[in-house]
Amino acid sequence: MPAEAPRTAQMAALSVGGAQGAEGGGVSGRGRQTELRYGEQKAPRPIDKRGKKGKPVEVLTNCFRMKAADQWLLHQYSVDFSPVVDNPRARHALLRAHSEILGTPMAFDGMMLFLLRRLDEPVTRFQTKRRDSDDIITITVTLKNALPPTSPTCMQVYNIIFRKILGLVGFEQIGRNYFNPNAKREIQQHKIQLLPGFITSILQYEQEVLLMADVSHKILRTETVLDMLAEIEQTKGAGWADVAKRVLAGEIVLTKYNNKTYRVDDIDFNIDPMNTFDKLDGTKITYAQYYRDAYGLNISDLGQPLLVSNPKKRDQRRGMIDHIHLIPELCTLTGLSEAMRSDFHVMKDLSVYTRITPNVRMKELTNFIGSFPRNQEASTYLQKWQVSFEAQPVRINARIMDREKILTGHQGKNEISLGENAEWSRDLRKDLLSCIGLHNWLLIYTARDSKNAMEFLNAFNTVAPRLGMETRPPLICELRDDRTESFIRVIRQNLSLQTQMVVCILPTIRKDRYDAIKKFCCLEAPVPSQCIVGRTINKKQTVMSVATKIAMQINCKMGGELWTVLIPSKMLMMVVGIDSYHDSATRGRSVGGFVASMNHDLSRYFSRCTFQHTGQELIDGLKVCMTSALRKFKEINGKLPERVIIYRDGVGDGQLPAVVEYELPQVIDTFRMIGTDYSPKCAVVVVKKRINNRFCSLNQGNLVNPSPGTVIDSVVTKPDLYDFFLVSQSVRQGTVTPTSYNVIWDNSGLAPDSMQSLTYKLTHLYFNWPGTIRVPAPCLYAHKLSFLVGQSLHKEPRIELADRLFFL
Repeated sequence: MPAEAPRTAQMAALSVGGAQGAEGGGVSGRGRQTELRYGEQKAPRPIDKRGKKGKPVEVLTNCFRMKAADQWLLHQYSVDFSPVVDNPRARHALLRAHSEILGTPMAFDGMMLFLLRRLDEPVTRFQTKRRDSDDIITITVTLKNALPPTSPTCMQVYNIIFRKILGLVGFEQIGRNYFNPNAKREIQQHKIQLLPGFITSILQYEQEVLLMADVSHKILRTETVLDMLAEIEQTKGAGWADVAKRVLAGEIVLTKYNNKTYRVDDIDFNIDPMNTFDKLDGTKITYAQYYRDAYGLNISDLGQPLLVSNPKKRDQRRGMIDHIHLIPELCTLTGLSEAMRSDFHVMKDLSVYTRITPNVRMKELTNFIGSFPRNQEASTYLQKWQVSFEAQPVRINARIMDREKILTGHQGKNEISLGENAEWSRDLRKDLLSCIGLHNWLLIYTARDSKNAMEFLNAFNTVAPRLGMETRPPLICELRDDRTESFIRVIRQNLSLQTQMVVCILPTIRKDRYDAIKKFCCLEAPVPSQCIVGRTINKKQTVMSVATKIAMQINCKMGGELWTVLIPSKMLMMVVGIDSYHDSATRGRSVGGFVASMNHDLSRYFSRCTFQHTGQELIDGLKVCMTSALRKFKEINGKLPERVIIYRDGVGDGQLPAVVEYELPQVIDTFRMIGTDYSPKCAVVVVKKRINNRFCSLNQGNLVNPSPGTVIDSVVTKPDLYDFFLVSQSVRQGTVTPTSYNVIWDNSGLAPDSMQSLTYKLTHLYFNWPGTIRVPAPCLYAHKLSFLVGQSLHKEPRIELADRLFFL
């Protein structure tokens, strides 16, 4: 079947209320109990989540207050059709035929009707005749609720209203968001179109209902999928069909005739536009004729194969089981290909439009909000619903946490004071926290990289002693060719039980070669390895800097530590990072990375990974990972940790209930399995990076990015969650993206100030970057591990490597 009917999303409200104790399957601790359930929201209890320490600062956010008229009340009605009408469009049309009686404004989602006025009777019935048949339909409208402005159901209606407003001011829906087709920008040299638009949502925050809006861009290719197929056929020859399937599988295409997006799952070369399909009324029609009749489009290539898109899960639940067939000639690809992402010129030209400063961002947002009252239709529609939006963004009292001091040298004897940008690369030239002597190692390179390899080795031997690393000459292996087999053969021939590190200088970036080296060194013969692309060491003016970074990375991979910060906790604490990544080799399988700290300074780590054969990023082997980490911690420290803080990354909004109901009990059971008397203080924090909240501060009349360490724990947080936002990193271009932290379980004994401070400290401890990062270091370590396994290894690394950061 073709892409014909519009698809409507079902909305559900996620609310948080009272909790059971840990025994009852809920989560508990320090007055911040949370329980996830679906339905209406009870009045939230106050949660003591606001910190007090730090320098006060006022920030602006990309939220705007929404105001409803006094005595505003929304009446909710259920709508039943007899006989049943399945088609959503038909249901809307039948109901709107009685708009004179129902009145305006009205909002209807296919099942529920929302009106500002109360109908005369609790139950109202209408009879109407269908346009496409002689059937008489009885419509029964039944009053269900009278809802105040802060009701969760009202949030759904507000968003329905707002989507209507966006259409009235000229925006078109593409995917989930709205874009302005009249303001598109052509980047002709890269065959790209850029559609500016906005991501919006209306939600209940701490005290008020706010509209959150952020600038967004939709990237479209100017060439059609048919153009791409023709190019592949021309360049790849006889096997082009298989290549086309691999290239297009998983890509998202846009059908411009209805502005809908679809995922390409396959290409069917056995059918073309002259094949027929069954319409809803049972008659047959060719694809070519259908698009001519429905959209006035003439298909020029009647022999092209058709793209196949499987129905989404929500469509399958509604009974749609047939594949959706799309015409390549009428589809354009969205987003960027991997080749485009790696092209410096493409990304640079795109960044001119997409990396916008806080000043420009807020100006675009205020102009966007100001366009509603200037548009007559939109203004009238808002007046009918008796709602309005404030023209200026919300201001918030935030705090900037104290700057950390970086501790290096033996037992942290050296201190580095940080500046405004929270970076210390220039200060980190000597005396790392702890170093491992590099006495037995291999240096492998091809003949073409011989000169660069020697210059790198000289630079490495110069910088390593400054850092505190004792080094001895490597076993040098020069290859005649750059075949993958040659690298593996030389490693196998020269590897011994005493080998500490394998360093390979690769002539080019080739995934198959990189994967083969990593597989051998992580799975077959467990030894840390370092791959260096030849071009990164071919410039004399930068080779010393590159050698310094590589020396630090090698030290980490062998078990050394680079730096730390002051950790004031008197209790023995273990910090865990969990993240997941989808396995590129096995569809439907995801890799869970688990990384746990092993010392007081949070600078040594133990890692494991696990696999799951479902689409959701949940970790079946969490018990195994946690048990191994706790036993290793006891082996190193002589006793188990008294406090465990878990940072869980890679969780979507829809997966949050599963994390609470599925993963948390595993953690509890693991503690009990270790010992009946073992019950450490514990907190679980969900980390979210993909958020649309933005913050900026005023500096001499200009809007700038907030300073690293800025924490926001009021106004735009949720009333029923223990959550906060943290801006931990400094960015030189565009607007900084904060990170959201949601403490879903807490009996750790840490006050909000301490939880926020610990989180900020952890953003300083990622050894691949001498500066703060967006998330706590254990989360990024877990991501690096799951990425390596999901992209290259596809099996769990050997346990001999678990106590080292071999995956950096």
